[in-house]
Amino acid sequence: MNELMRRMLFLPEQGSAYARQVDRLHYFVISMTMVGFVGVAATVLWFVIRYRRRAEGEPTPTIEPRPIHEVLFVGGPLALFLVWFAIGYPLYVRLQTPPRDAMDVYVMGKKWMWKFAYPGGPNDMDDLHVPAGRPVRLLITSRDVIHSFYMPAFRLKQDAVPGRYAETWFQADKPGRYEIFCAEYCGLGHSAMLGTLVVMEPEKFDAWMTEARRSPAVAAAQDTPDAAANPVATLARQGRNLAVEYGCMKCHSVDGTRHIGPSWLDLYLRKEPLEGGGTVVADEGYLTESMMDPGAKVVKGFAPVMPTFQGRIPGPEVAAIVEFIKTLRTDAVHPAPTPGRAYEPVPGFDPTRSR
Repeated sequence: MNELMRRMLFLPEQGSAYARQVDRLHYFVISMTMVGFVGVAATVLWFVIRYRRRAEGEPTPTIEPRPIHEVLFVGGPLALFLVWFAIGYPLYVRLQTPPRDAMDVYVMGKKWMWKFAYPGGPNDMDDLHVPAGRPVRLLITSRDVIHSFYMPAFRLKQDAVPGRYAETWFQADKPGRYEIFCAEYCGLGHSAMLGTLVVMEPEKFDAWMTEARRSPAVAAAQDTPDAAANPVATLARQGRNLAVEYGCMKCHSVDGTRHIGPSWLDLYLRKEPLEGGGTVVADEGYLTESMMDPGAKVVKGFAPVMPTFQGRIPGPEVAAIVEFIKTLRTDAVHPAPTPGRAYEPVPGFDPTRSR
């Protein structure tokens, strides 16, 4: 029945269990809509026949609805909408809650291409490589205008907004190639902003990642002589240098020492109290927002003196700095905040050293 309905509605292939669940909701909404249409059309036809004018000058009967009619005609559609909500809301929550062991991939939209970066691995343009059967968390941003990352086969769409990181996730069922589009008009080249999701067998993906780490481009990104033989946190290494270059270390320490701004040690996923009340979890979204709009959420006990870096730091460099912050933790005191997203500390880090 699922395949029959999918073909009748001209829907693309279903690449994940989530896509099938979304389609089931789609089928239910479409079916109920058709039932409602038939019911309304039949009622209209019955009224036309039952209350037609039978003679010239004959007044049209006045019908006074009873309370039961109002309950049925208002309560019925309301109950149906609540059923749709009860089915759809858990799907939304699931999409916004990546598994703790999900593999991270940074996605940046730019006129008119998609760029993908793997922590501890390579960068790729327009081709997103992932393993089948493993959850993948996408951290999505834009370098210029609003784009929208869209994978029809996975029923997945997430806006890419400049200066912000949004997250979503998916898990591909089987190896194959699937289309990636931009679903937000972004200029003359919008229709050509295409990409390909390449789903690989887990063993082949691991081999591809290992080979990509040995490439000259990745080795160059590592700033140690034996980088190709010991590829650790490529983005984090870039982020270390960028943090020095942009002057972040003038206000933030990396060893827990109190400074002008909060220390970066164990900052990732830490719950921070805010001036004016409330707390915030220091995830990728908050760390990015703090660079772009530092006054939006000021940590309690610190003065709002940080300047904005909006328009100064491109999306890929923001991702690199965030990855560097993730590596700064004391596992001996605090366990890794998120199993499956543990990053090796960058060896030989000196905050006074610049590129």
